[in-house]
Amino acid sequence: MISQLSRPASGDRIAPGDPQRLLRLRHTCAHVLAMAVQRLFPETQVTIGPPTDTGFYYDFDRAIAFTPNDLTGIAAEMRQIIRANLPIVRETVDRNELRAEIDLLHEPYKLEILDGIPPHEPITRYYIGSPDAGLPLEIAEPSLFDDPAAQGQTPTAAFWWDLCAGPHLDTTGEIHPDAFALESVAGAYWRGDEAKPQLQRIYGTAWETPEQLQAYLQQKEEAKRRDHRKLGQELDLFSIQESAGGGLVFWHPKGARMRLLIEDYWRNAHLTGGYDLLYTPHIANLDLWKTSGHFEFYRDNMFDSMDIESQQYQLRPMNCPFHVLTYQNRLHSYRELPLRWAELGTVYRYERSGVLHGLMRVRGFTQDDAHVFCLPEQVSDEILAVLNLTEQILSDFGFTEYEVNLSTRPAKSVGADAIWDLATDALIQALDRKGWAYVTDEGGGAFYGPKIDIKIRDAIGRLWQCSTIQVDFNLPERFDLHYVAADGSRQRPIMVHRAIFGSLERFFGILVENYAGDFPLWLAPVQLRLLPVSDGQRDYANAVAQTLKREGFRVGVNASGDRLGKQIRTAELEKIPVVAVVGKREVEQQTLSVRTRQDGDRGALNLTELQVLMEESIADRGRG
Repeated sequence: MISQLSRPASGDRIAPGDPQRLLRLRHTCAHVLAMAVQRLFPETQVTIGPPTDTGFYYDFDRAIAFTPNDLTGIAAEMRQIIRANLPIVRETVDRNELRAEIDLLHEPYKLEILDGIPPHEPITRYYIGSPDAGLPLEIAEPSLFDDPAAQGQTPTAAFWWDLCAGPHLDTTGEIHPDAFALESVAGAYWRGDEAKPQLQRIYGTAWETPEQLQAYLQQKEEAKRRDHRKLGQELDLFSIQESAGGGLVFWHPKGARMRLLIEDYWRNAHLTGGYDLLYTPHIANLDLWKTSGHFEFYRDNMFDSMDIESQQYQLRPMNCPFHVLTYQNRLHSYRELPLRWAELGTVYRYERSGVLHGLMRVRGFTQDDAHVFCLPEQVSDEILAVLNLTEQILSDFGFTEYEVNLSTRPAKSVGADAIWDLATDALIQALDRKGWAYVTDEGGGAFYGPKIDIKIRDAIGRLWQCSTIQVDFNLPERFDLHYVAADGSRQRPIMVHRAIFGSLERFFGILVENYAGDFPLWLAPVQLRLLPVSDGQRDYANAVAQTLKREGFRVGVNASGDRLGKQIRTAELEKIPVVAVVGKREVEQQTLSVRTRQDGDRGALNLTELQVLMEESIADRGRG
């Protein structure tokens, strides 16, 4: 076979702590996983195994399902391979000769991967161990993380290989044997196609040190405790009713109350920020999305159209074309611009059942969509205004740390160079004026314009993509939008898409997990619960509740008749921010014995004092 074996040059080595080294480590772990699986289960065929943000996975074709005991054995075998400190060797191979070799191995997945590599690209594979005829490999030096218990052990196989473009570490010994873990097994279709074989995907995580692994596992446990699906059920906020179809959200009274609070806040912030509100239909003629170009790009994520009086109608997958039609309804003057239109618009997208995930991935969701139609010279100011509004809204919901990305023109795009330069410069100017640091993603923009993406960091350090700001030249062109310029000519406006929450459903899920269901007073569905010690205090408790409700507070009275201890425990489980015990003394003195989740026991307060306490907390948005 015409081939060229090589080891990475010393100049290619990356120091510990470099993100690229962690990427290589995880990629190498994926190969070690596959080698271990085929050592233990030789009949198993491997497919693909990339690194991920927290680790790696590999997809396997095996008739028998992997069990938890199998994962334990595979992890032990991986540690054997790691401690053997096997070299990792890159080989450039001839396509036709490799095809013949794969045919002899009866590895159809490898063959399909080979056929998918463009003819002009080199073919490379990576060996773990010696590629010399399968002879036992002699270890030249111990693993970097070797320990006395592992010394003297002999590896059980000489080498393993897979098609791969790399990159990888130099040896398996660069992986710490106690800094990785196998996490789970899940089903996965080959190439993501439901018509193709179903495989078994083994997920793992890998880090540079055992301490980093433990920190990740602890965060994972904390994330499990905060899981919005679990808390949504426990706090009776929402449900996904499978009998109505997957991916559709049912908002229960408490969750609906919170949603109303979020929507009212959003509307008031936008009206104050110079926006007007729109309401548009949930359905329209399919031709609208053909004109906008969405049908061409998103048809696989659109529900089937329906026939109405010989015309095809479509549930809307996005709101943009409706706002464009509203602008197009009449001719506008340059004096009217900018026009800022916002809508809480519910959209519907077909998502496969395998990717549905609580509120984070659903089939019907409400976007906090807005579009700004403006003059070219107004773009920078409008983007800055959007950034300011975004910061105001996100910080009021408790998010103050962001990761900002600027995505520029991709290879396939529409629009003249001059307008791309203007839009990109406007985004950069706005970010610089805002004083926000950002990372540039060269070529990562949409085909119709550059964009800014904002990820928020939650209470346990996770990043969530929420806000996006996109400049669009495509829709104004496709719908032939104009305004009358100062000289009487007709010019095309610049269109800016933006969303701050992204979608109400997903943002709500993020809120639940960020606060672990323990919401600040201003957001809590029930702000105060009164706990009467006996039926003799119930009339006083109900009278206090009615007074506070008239002042706009969300108050409930425990009507269970349970003993006080159980009432307190129930309120704790439901994460009620403020509870007030009502006993004989409180009735006699016209007070309440108040305790808050944030500050603990506040003692006896009269109604006015309690109201002031709650008003101050609400005004502070829970930041005090």
